[in-house]
Amino acid sequence: MPLPTDPHAELRHRLNHLLDVLPQLNHGPLILQAIETLLNMAEDGLDGLDWKILSAAMLDLEKGFHVFHRYRHVRKISIFGSSRLPPESPAYQMAVDFAQYVTQQGFMVMTGAGGGIMEAGNQGAGADKSFGLNIQLPFEQNSNPFIAGDEKLIDFKYFFTRKLFFLREADAIALFPGGFGTQDEAFECLTLTQTGKSPPIPVVLIDPPGDNYWQDWDTYIHKHLIERELIGANDDRLYTITDNLATACEAISGFYQVYHSSRYVGDRLVMRLNLELTNAEVQWLNHEFVDILIHDQIRKSGALPEERDLQEPQPQQVQDETEHLPRLVFYFNQRDHGRLSQMIAAINQMGDASRDRCHPERK
Repeated sequence: MPLPTDPHAELRHRLNHLLDVLPQLNHGPLILQAIETLLNMAEDGLDGLDWKILSAAMLDLEKGFHVFHRYRHVRKISIFGSSRLPPESPAYQMAVDFAQYVTQQGFMVMTGAGGGIMEAGNQGAGADKSFGLNIQLPFEQNSNPFIAGDEKLIDFKYFFTRKLFFLREADAIALFPGGFGTQDEAFECLTLTQTGKSPPIPVVLIDPPGDNYWQDWDTYIHKHLIERELIGANDDRLYTITDNLATACEAISGFYQVYHSSRYVGDRLVMRLNLELTNAEVQWLNHEFVDILIHDQIRKSGALPEERDLQEPQPQQVQDETEHLPRLVFYFNQRDHGRLSQMIAAINQMGDASRDRCHPERK
């Protein structure tokens, strides 16, 4: 009869092994930093509730990282909207159609796995092209039948860890009419983009024809935020409002027509492109967008050596072999993100249309 295993001895063995192989691991310094943080917290004498929160949050993160890891190179769209809208509502059917269209373009979709618009998104995409990020609540919600039982269904304990993956993994956000949660996701995404904490992504607010839900919301934004100068005059360029599915899909796929992704290297913004721009096109950008430059000019470049240093990855950033892509490098003022969105829109109108472009679904 086997003797019971001593959990402390087994843990000690795993820790010793980890320390032995740490220098050979790709992310050894980051792993060591995480271990040191845990040790510091243990020595600080945190109470039991602190450790329960930390442990549950780490379990949420582990599940999310595990599921999304194999799909990091596929572009994804987060779909938000009310859980209370029935299947016969216009918004529900529009969300079904939207999810079908974007998956045909090659995107995958992420929903909250519940009913209403979330169910419509999973229904339209199908389980193979869907993720479900469920939240454990005392009164709801069971996962909808279109994602239930799928390996890409994740149950989260905390809203903040769930939201991290909704925004970290998203290459676009689509919002249908909804309640507090939908509004929260809209403002969270816009805040992260406006403050530069998240790379630029398309945010599309979709109304069923004849419904003014997002148009009324936009009126509030202009009257109470823009007119009072509580946000920038161009911050409404961070989102698109439409009641047309073709326009919504084009706003997303067109965003990655020439623009690919971006990240900061020191105080320079490095913008990766699917196509190299001509010198004349770059000269035009310098003339039109001089107001968002701290100094110097927008310059063409290849991959910078510092881009291989992923010690401080930003949301949405992946190790994605983009070294071959042409770049634009410039000193962005990190304030006028609405103008930066205008610049990306201008770039997406450039390039030689006769040349092959990368599929928009690939990072």
